[in-house]
Amino acid sequence: MTRAWRKTVLYGLRYLLLGLAAFVMVYPFLFMVSTSFKSRSLALGDPTSLWPSDPTLENYIQVLGTENFARYFLNSAGVAVVSTALIVLLSSMMAYAFARLEFRGKRTLFTLIIVGLTIPTMMLIIPQFLLARDLHLLNSLPGLVPFYVGTALAFNTFLLSGFFQQIPRELDEAMMIDGAGPWRRFWDLIMPLSKPAVGTVIIFSFLGTWDEFAWALTVLNDVDNRTLPIAIALFQGQHSTSWGLVFAASLIAIVPVLLVYILFQRNFVAGLTTGALKH
Repeated sequence: MTRAWRKTVLYGLRYLLLGLAAFVMVYPFLFMVSTSFKSRSLALGDPTSLWPSDPTLENYIQVLGTENFARYFLNSAGVAVVSTALIVLLSSMMAYAFARLEFRGKRTLFTLIIVGLTIPTMMLIIPQFLLARDLHLLNSLPGLVPFYVGTALAFNTFLLSGFFQQIPRELDEAMMIDGAGPWRRFWDLIMPLSKPAVGTVIIFSFLGTWDEFAWALTVLNDVDNRTLPIAIALFQGQHSTSWGLVFAASLIAIVPVLLVYILFQRNFVAGLTTGALKH
């Protein structure tokens, strides 16, 4: 076997494996889309086919016509937008302090933040519940926001601080000569140059708060305060489940996440890799 032929075979095997891996990852999504356009009887009778023989919008019509579904959608949207805005603001300010300022205990505090990344969020459910009860934040949509923000700060601060350290210090010195203080340098220098990292934080934060289920299920009891993930879970029955309805509702829930990703995708990879490489 010649060297050129061996190289061609290796390339072929590589693309074959990549194609199989891509199919394995994409197939569940294709299955979900296909089932959402199937009637209940067809979904049960022929669950494996990816192309419905008689596609229908019945599941989407039924989901959108469900009582309070629009309210649950808006509940999730409001919580996700407010939480994401606060996460971006607070984590960027914390990252700026760790990356560009000098103060006593900086290394110790940053180490504690890194340690916080190793703690599973599910371990914090009971302490958070007790804290929410004492602060009268149970059964309240605004009460979700502080806990969503708190659990997301460690990772996003770590990510942003790495990106901020890449910005040349000479730019700070030039602004300091012009009389700019730390606050002005943060807004006029660091943030405009950190759009890739900020876009990455927005995507991660919005996705995490939009899809969050366990904490919302734990603290929300009022029907009107439910978020969209809880509403989707209610489509699953105790003895049988109409998967067409579940998948149709899930696809509707995916739309805002896709929109956010499309808006910030150009910044996503650059922000993620640059922020991670510095550390």
